[in-house]
Amino acid sequence: MTRVDLVWFKAGGGHRAAAQALQQVMGSTARESSSPWQPRLLHLTEVLDPQGVFQRLTGLEPEDLYNKRLASGFTLGLAQELKLLQALIRLGHSSLVQRLARHWAATRPELVVSLIPNFNRAMHDALALACPGVPFVTVLTDMADHPPAFWMEPGTRQHVVCGTERAVQQALAAGFAPQRVHRASGMILRPAFYAPPAVPREQARAALGLDAHTPTGLVMFGGAGSRVMRQIAQDLPHTPLILLCGHNTKLADELRALPAPAPRFVVGHTPDVAGWMRCADFFIGKPGPGSLSEAVQMGLPVLVTRNAWTMPQERWNTEWVQAHGVGVVQRSFRDVATGVAELCAALPAYRARVQALHNRAVFELPQILARIVRDAAPQTLAPQASTA
Repeated sequence: MTRVDLVWFKAGGGHRAAAQALQQVMGSTARESSSPWQPRLLHLTEVLDPQGVFQRLTGLEPEDLYNKRLASGFTLGLAQELKLLQALIRLGHSSLVQRLARHWAATRPELVVSLIPNFNRAMHDALALACPGVPFVTVLTDMADHPPAFWMEPGTRQHVVCGTERAVQQALAAGFAPQRVHRASGMILRPAFYAPPAVPREQARAALGLDAHTPTGLVMFGGAGSRVMRQIAQDLPHTPLILLCGHNTKLADELRALPAPAPRFVVGHTPDVAGWMRCADFFIGKPGPGSLSEAVQMGLPVLVTRNAWTMPQERWNTEWVQAHGVGVVQRSFRDVATGVAELCAALPAYRARVQALHNRAVFELPQILARIVRDAAPQTLAPQASTA
């Protein structure tokens, strides 16, 4: 069995979801294949800080600081914080490499797949040190790179898997050899987004009391929710809404207390995002690669914003929305009512463009990874660690 480490961390939630989705599909492929995989989830924080020193000192895990920013909606300044984080990673490069190399020397992976940004050079160098010749692959869970030193590390033997043509062109322009750049048809989504519905859509909507002729919006801002959801709910009193709040119980309670003449369904953390999306007609949220891709996969046109508060790695996603004609991009959710009216006025046309997109990335990845492993097998020369 091919031992595969799928590297993730908790920041934002999308990296873990992608790793779990890939683990699930690779596990299924292993049962059906003559060359089975042994996928292993690897939480990077547990390797770098196995004693939980940071959490003991602060009461938080490192990723919690980022997730709290998302929940508050206060994302202004994240571009500067990203530069600071990257500087600290460069400063601690040798220590990071040593810790990771010790781990991989002990666990002997035959393939390492990173689903996280920023730490790829350290992981690449550590793997080259501990397990010479073992391929290192980074699967972008963003639609585009945000260089430098975010997803792609030119000058290394890193493979990159890109879910958009934009990311492919970024990799080639950065100097990656074409054989190290692999195109997938989109972002990694959980298999649940491809499964047939348990009950017909019309029946599920009727059970919720939703009018078949009145468009329903689904509002979602990741697993931590966002306080802007309160403003959206207040500004759309006559629009049926499904509001997914994730783990933000305080927000969910506030939304349930808001009066509204239209039907409202406030949902806490749920594993059935796909099921709730099937009951909606359009999506309102931030332009995150995961939520955008989930909405489009479920046939929902999108309403998103782009402004100074938009996270730097997500700004290009709004260009993707406009280029494919799958939704409306606004400067602020203060104009959400206008945006919803614009979306609903041309809903059939938006739906047609959404349905023209086909994303099978999670099912394509095992084949892409199998080719990388196969092509690496004859190599006898160990890849050299890059210089920090």
